[in-house]
Amino acid sequence: MAALTDFSFMYRWFKNCNLVRNLSEKYVFITGCDSGFGNLLAKQLVDRGMRVLAACLTEEGAQKLQQDTSYQLQTIILDVTNTENVKAVAQWVRDQVGEQGLWALVNNAGLGLPSGPNEWLTKEDFVKVINVNLVGLIDVTLHLLPLIKKARGRVVNMSSSGGRVALIGGGYCVSKFGVEAFSDSIRRELHFFGVKVSIIEPGNYRTSILGTEGMESRMQKLWDRLPQETRDSYGEEYFHAYTDNLKTFARQSEPRISDVTNSIEHAIVSRSPRIRYNPGLDVKLLYLPLAKLPTCVTDFFLTRYLPRPADSI
Repeated sequence: MAALTDFSFMYRWFKNCNLVRNLSEKYVFITGCDSGFGNLLAKQLVDRGMRVLAACLTEEGAQKLQQDTSYQLQTIILDVTNTENVKAVAQWVRDQVGEQGLWALVNNAGLGLPSGPNEWLTKEDFVKVINVNLVGLIDVTLHLLPLIKKARGRVVNMSSSGGRVALIGGGYCVSKFGVEAFSDSIRRELHFFGVKVSIIEPGNYRTSILGTEGMESRMQKLWDRLPQETRDSYGEEYFHAYTDNLKTFARQSEPRISDVTNSIEHAIVSRSPRIRYNPGLDVKLLYLPLAKLPTCVTDFFLTRYLPRPADSI
């Protein structure tokens, strides 16, 4: 048994250390680099010597990132929900990489809000999040696939533990379940072209980045716009308890976003990238087990943490 454990450890160590050659000659395109995961990842890959093409949503974000890095990084403005913008950026990437193609696409751009009880939200609230997290991700991927196939490279998609088990209403978890499905389908299709697809499934990081103060004000806006009938159905106590639960959830989140960017970096530079990465103890000890339990058991555990509406039976 000990020998088997040692062999398993050595095998995983070898796969983790078996890196791609000539990384300094390879291009990586990253979306959502204004802040957070994308911003830190871009800097990490530049430090590693790779050629980084960083897409930012704002001019301010692009300028700041350019100032903080070197000539190996180039920035461009990208709104992943604008197909014409996506087409133009894809052509820009094609001009940059030339005949060698694009080694890695990191679909990092994401939006978490608005989120909350589904009945408190509108169709537009759902669409706003899904257009960025899922439809935009698909659009960018489809436009860059020819370049990735040419390099026999990688696609790294940012999903979430919310793509395994839905802990909150709104478009966020819906979009992340979609990212999981899209990633699985293209992974099988692109296998024949030598392209590898990885999914990153962090835990509560997005929530911790948002902060509790901003979260509380957003929840208040959702509550204030509800019809009086809906507010009476849930009650003020429900609203305050639900908001307090989210704030507690945020405080317990792990702030080490480097765990996530290190996982993305491994998916880019390793000869044997994993299909799924689960950075964070909350994912390994809570969300993955919840996702694998029978649905009735998962529902039992999760409903224990929900406050009771005023109009409940």
